[in-house]
Amino acid sequence: MKRLFLCLTSILLALSLCACGAASPSPSGPEEPVRIGALRGATAIGLVKLMEDAKTPGSSPDLLFDVVTTDELVPLLARGELDMAAVPAHLAATLYNNTGGAFRVVAVNTLGLFYIVETGDTIHSIEDLRGKTVMSTGKGTTPEFTLRHILRQNGIDPDTGLTLEFKNEPAEIVAILRQNGGIAMLQQPFVTTAEDNVPELREALDLTKEWDKLDSSGTLVIGVFIARTAFLEQTAAVPAILDGYRRSVDWVNQNPAEAAPLVEELGIAAADVAARAIPKCHTVFVEGAEMREMLEGYFAALFENAPESVGGALPGPDFYYVP
Repeated sequence: MKRLFLCLTSILLALSLCACGAASPSPSGPEEPVRIGALRGATAIGLVKLMEDAKTPGSSPDLLFDVVTTDELVPLLARGELDMAAVPAHLAATLYNNTGGAFRVVAVNTLGLFYIVETGDTIHSIEDLRGKTVMSTGKGTTPEFTLRHILRQNGIDPDTGLTLEFKNEPAEIVAILRQNGGIAMLQQPFVTTAEDNVPELREALDLTKEWDKLDSSGTLVIGVFIARTAFLEQTAAVPAILDGYRRSVDWVNQNPAEAAPLVEELGIAAADVAARAIPKCHTVFVEGAEMREMLEGYFAALFENAPESVGGALPGPDFYYVP
């Protein structure tokens, strides 16, 4: 996610030109495929049944999917090659702010994925993190923004009240936990992978629940579904796509064992890991006024802690697609 954020910063001008210039691709018509992007991670899990159904010949609308790495997603958006995409929530706000509203948020698709894990039995509340060393990935992105806000709201200065050690990859954290033990913030499905590799590991805190305890912080939203504004305004297929996505999310949550092989096909996690992780991934489909309420509080919390995390300003009301 850190590379994604840096990549975004470097191509904002290109995005603005794509959004405003005449060279942008025309919106998909009834005979054209709709191209949908997603990161190869937990925020794509809710799409797997929709992807599978789209393989059926003659499916309508005609959907094409690009499940890609962080380095690939933003350039695809920049070139106008995606009509819709599942992206981190803070990236959606940044895209909106830096492209003159060329992208809008359609739905919330993933709530909090973050957990505090440890190899001991010392952490039972946020206060117990005071004075400790906590490993994490995602410096300068959603994991850091999330943890800093929760710490501050619980009276812990994230710069002096504990030590945050940022690592490049979850696998690096898992290796350290296996060899030396410790405390870490991990997200699903890496928590489940870590538990398989570190038998003494325990889930100490669900940070989604800790966020929910806070006043006026909205909902901890990790992922959203966005679309090009022009696509929303000119394409009749949008309601059918959203209905299919909603049914896909419901199916995944109700059938994690059946969804797991589809998750593995996308390279997100091994099927046995995915089957156990899906119930803890907070995959949802929330749209309309409820979506807006969730996100406005969340973005306000991010903006208070790091304005650059949402593109320097809170998104305007037209950011929220409420049909």
